[in-house]
This record gives sequence, structure tokens and C-alpha cells, in this order.
Amino acid sequence: MFTGLVEEIGTINSIKKSGKTLTIFIQAKQILEDIHLGDSIAVNGVCLTVTSYKANVFSMDVMPTTFYDTTLHQLQEGMKVNLERAMSANGRFGGHFVSGHVDCVGTIIGRQKVENSIVLEVKFPIEYSHLIMEKGSITIDGTSLTIFKTTDTSFCISLIPHTASVSMIGQKVIGNEVNLEFDLLAKYFDSFMNKKHVLPTKKESAVTSAFLKENGFY
Repeated sequence: MFTGLVEEIGTINSIKKSGKTLTIFIQAKQILEDIHLGDSIAVNGVCLTVTSYKANVFSMDVMPTTFYDTTLHQLQEGMKVNLERAMSANGRFGGHFVSGHVDCVGTIIGRQKVENSIVLEVKFPIEYSHLIMEKGSITIDGTSLTIFKTTDTSFCISLIPHTASVSMIGQKVIGNEVNLEFDLLAKYFDSFMNKKHVLPTKKESAVTSAFLKENGFY
């Protein structure tokens, strides 16, 4: 589980590609302070598992499903990525519930400077429109943000200077693709409401008045 609060911007040190799988090596500092094999770390909002590490670099494998469903296949050596360790049980929950399971890829279709903020408009597949609402939460490349305007196929978010400076979302321009994870609570609610709940047929009890009389109960 993550919160969508980016801890560090890492750098892609190298990439090993084999078909539709990747092994990515990421250079970082803060993330490596308490790293262990098997740890979960969100890379641009994608939950991946640490497979090796040394002084300032750790590696993670990207499987075919993740390769196809996220922007990780676009990574190149030298690129910067958002990093967040899984939330510790005693940590503050400053963002929102983030699983690190990307729902779809969106595209930046608008960018505007409005006083001290950067307003981004993001286009997404219409089949996810029921999962967003104004003032609801959205995760873009692992960054927890608040939606302030929506249409059937796009939404707008506003970046404060701090968020723009500590995550890569502030560097995004029109045409860039981003990983989107919709609000986890909205997805659970949607799943619950759309499941067909079929109750098991009630079995008729074998204990009848005749049975009780035959066995001397009355």
C-alpha cells in the first residue's frame, strides 16, 4: 500500500530488455536507506519488487502485463522517475489509498500556468469516467492529486509549487503519457454495486412438527 506522496526522484541507470520483459536499474539515495530484497517500491506509480541492490542502485523486474499496461516500456537510460516505498504501519497517511496497480495510461492534453500553480488536463479512456469526480483523488505517475474539473474523457488537476518540484509530474508537457490509478475506494464500491449477488437457495429444514411428534418431543 502506498500514499501517492513521492519520496524521491530516481534516475534510470540502465535497462535490460528481453522480449516484453524488462529489468530496470534505478539510481537513488533515500530509497536505499532501509531497502531489502522483496520490498515493494512504486516506480512512476507502478508497484514493483526489489530484486537486487548495492550502494546506490537497485533493480526491479517488469513482467509482460506491466510492460503493456503502463508507460514503463517507454523508459530510457537517464530518465527520471518518481519513487515511493510502501507505507510503514506507523507512518502518516498524507495522500490517499494507492495500491500501485495502474488502471490505464492517460495523455496530457493541456498545460497552463495559473498564478503559482500548473494546471494539467489529462485525457483518459471513457470507460473509466464513472470512477472520477470533482474533488476526488487520482494518482498520476505515483503522485496523489485532487481532481477539480471533469468531462467524460478528461480531468484537470492543479499542481502547487511543492508538488511540481518534488515529483516528475511538474515536468510533463502536452503529448506525454502518464500512468493513472483511480481511487481505490471508488473501485471497490463500483465492484460491489455491479456484482450479481445470488443468495444460496434456502434448504427446507428436516425438523418438522411430524418429526418432533414421532420422536416424543411433544
